[in-house]
Amino acid sequence: MPTVTLQPSGHVFQVEEGEAILTAALRQGFILPYGCKNGACGTCKGKIISGSVDYGIYQEKALPAAEREAGKALFCQAKPLGDLVIEARTVGMAKDIPVKTLPCRVQKIDRVTDDVAILFLKLPANERLQFLAGQYIEFLLKDGTRRSFSMANAPHDDEFVQLHVRHVPGGSFTDHVFAKMKERDILRFEGPHGTFFLREDSQKPIVFVASGTGFAPIKSIIEYALNKQLARPMTLYWGARRPKDLYLNDLPLKWAAEHANFTYVPIISEALPEDQWTGRTGFVHRAVMEDLPDLSGCQVYACGVPIMVDSARYDFIAQCKLPEDEFFADSFTTQADIPQSPK
Repeated sequence: MPTVTLQPSGHVFQVEEGEAILTAALRQGFILPYGCKNGACGTCKGKIISGSVDYGIYQEKALPAAEREAGKALFCQAKPLGDLVIEARTVGMAKDIPVKTLPCRVQKIDRVTDDVAILFLKLPANERLQFLAGQYIEFLLKDGTRRSFSMANAPHDDEFVQLHVRHVPGGSFTDHVFAKMKERDILRFEGPHGTFFLREDSQKPIVFVASGTGFAPIKSIIEYALNKQLARPMTLYWGARRPKDLYLNDLPLKWAAEHANFTYVPIISEALPEDQWTGRTGFVHRAVMEDLPDLSGCQVYACGVPIMVDSARYDFIAQCKLPEDEFFADSFTTQADIPQSPK
């Protein structure tokens, strides 16, 4: 059974035959950064210091050839071919929170736009879900598949689990949400999962970058931070195609009006004349670069479609001097983004 040594922590764990490094680490209580767990987002990327791996199936944009040649691997897919030493940050805060499998009832469906619904889920009377702001749950579907959604409520506001669901036409689960789901339906989920949460051991200014429903976990983190009265400067850049796609626009406007340390910058990329949009336009991560060309003293939390997250990660580090380990992301991959095994 191969042994994996984590640097710089020095922790050691064993990997079973055919098991991915991330799966083995999580099973033994070592929380490494991760997001999609399917080789599509790149959040779990780390360095192989010694030893070799089977790299598994992944999307090249998550692990470009140059990074693989430089010793990087996606730990959600990579399987050891013997003992390994790897370089990866361990995340301490998530480790003590139990992952549960729970039933829930659909309490309310709020259709805020034609393609975004906010689900409010009620847990059994004797249950509460302990989680960190920014984490996600996985629905356990009857066909054995799973669908991941970030929680949009903050941990202190836990009467309902709140999810923001964007309709992906042809997606079996979101088609069901928009066509057939009704209040009082029963679902099962597992959670919490994920390492997208606020690093509270830092005093650096925070830049949040969201696209579309990537606002959901960022909303959770911001509400948590405001509730704790954190004094760190926070700026939210929320990008969408058209103004209607900023489906809770009044909420960050309210935060900005009530909190001197919070700033909100909405960005629209495809406004139509009838929208009468007079605000910022273009790509959301480009707006950040225009306003903050030097990110060397900041932390960035980015969430949304993979192309935005990938572009932000690359450009902020390459052009804005953001330290690589101060970029935290949750990339919203859909089933279409997941690399498939060759038939």
